Amino acid sequence: MAVLAGFLYATGKWGNPFELSARTWCFLTLSGLATGASWVCYFRALKIGDASKVAPVDKFSVVLVALFAVAFLNERPSLREWLGILLVGLGVLILAIKR
Repeated sequence: MAVLAGFLYATGKWGNPFELSARTWCFLTLSGLATGASWVCYFRALKIGDASKVAPVDKFSVVLVALFAVAFLNERPSLREWLGILLVGLGVLILAIKR
């Protein structure tokens, strides 16, 4: 935490956290809760499943984030970025197919 604070201060991006709006605090809290729940589910999946199958499915979030960014944030990934996203998606599909 101190390293992050130092980095923010050194780059001139430091701001007083007590000046954040109530809406921002609400989203930060919800984000923290969602992240915690995500890790609990991830470790539960690792406990009951093979890591070689659980980890790639977790990384499928990269594909979902890219699609949501295009749909809702009007982002336009480059051809190189789309290739990377496609490769992640194909990797998950290959590992998900049962033999």
